[in-house]
Amino acid sequence: MSAGVAQSVPLSTKESFICGGLAGCVAVTVSNPAEVAKTRLQLQGELAKDGGVKVYHNTFDAVAKTFRNEGIRGMQRGLGPAYLYQTLLNGARLGFYEPIRQGLNHIIGVSPSEQRPYTSVIAGATSGAIGASLGNPLFLIKARMQAYSPALPVGTQHYYKNGFDALSTIYRVEGLRGLVRGVDAAVLRTSMGSSVQLPTYNWTKNQLVKRKILPADSVWTFLLSSSVSGVCVLAMMQPADTALTRVYNQPTHRLPNGKYVGTLYKNPIDCLWKTLKAEGPLAWYKGSTAHFFRIVPHTIVTLTANDIIVGLYKQFRDRRL
Repeated sequence: MSAGVAQSVPLSTKESFICGGLAGCVAVTVSNPAEVAKTRLQLQGELAKDGGVKVYHNTFDAVAKTFRNEGIRGMQRGLGPAYLYQTLLNGARLGFYEPIRQGLNHIIGVSPSEQRPYTSVIAGATSGAIGASLGNPLFLIKARMQAYSPALPVGTQHYYKNGFDALSTIYRVEGLRGLVRGVDAAVLRTSMGSSVQLPTYNWTKNQLVKRKILPADSVWTFLLSSSVSGVCVLAMMQPADTALTRVYNQPTHRLPNGKYVGTLYKNPIDCLWKTLKAEGPLAWYKGSTAHFFRIVPHTIVTLTANDIIVGLYKQFRDRRL
């Protein structure tokens, strides 16, 4: 932020991972209620040709009914696993992005500081895939906990006392395979979102500064860049996000060989195809308004908080050097 900070030693991958994880935890506290609404809207009328019974009419109705029937606890269902998931996901996404991007730049013979669209997209997708793979069990239980409603249930209902109970129950019944269920959908979703999140954020931020529209250390620069990034992420990942929610939440059954498989979908592509046939193309975008109210504030807070946390950490670290 200041000239002194800008010239300080760059963060190590470990330092970037920790700062990114903290930024994600700040963001998910704000965005979790919208994600609860999004999850329930995505499961509503699942594979019903007539659309099924509409428990929730829209995003605001879902938020209002959840608060009225379940209180703050209902609005923040799955927050515990969400904190751990964000630590792993954003720690990896924000921590590994620059080392991967700079490494790719080095391979093709350009300056590490130069922003090349294709190396940025590949770095974003790769770092996102790493984070999604690491955090898959946590996203799985988070989605199931958010879908659960004792008052107005939609989709398959999974009741767990807490995140630890969820992990132990799934492991006891289905083994390790149960905890990695949907990892292919998670990697697809997060890679699509991550491929544009940081590249669009950095490009927008660089353009604002380069064209002297806003100064580099302005909060408005962070907010505007994050807003553009959030919209791009939403456009890229919504269908994959719907598939992920449904694959995670589907009931399972045991085959004669002891293997547990989903009763509705084989994989995310199968989910998207069956959803298209039963509910039409708009079903891929169920919960998109709620997703917008989740992803845009979440992206804004994550990237803005990350810049602030990194700046504060550099000031603290450099004073000790």
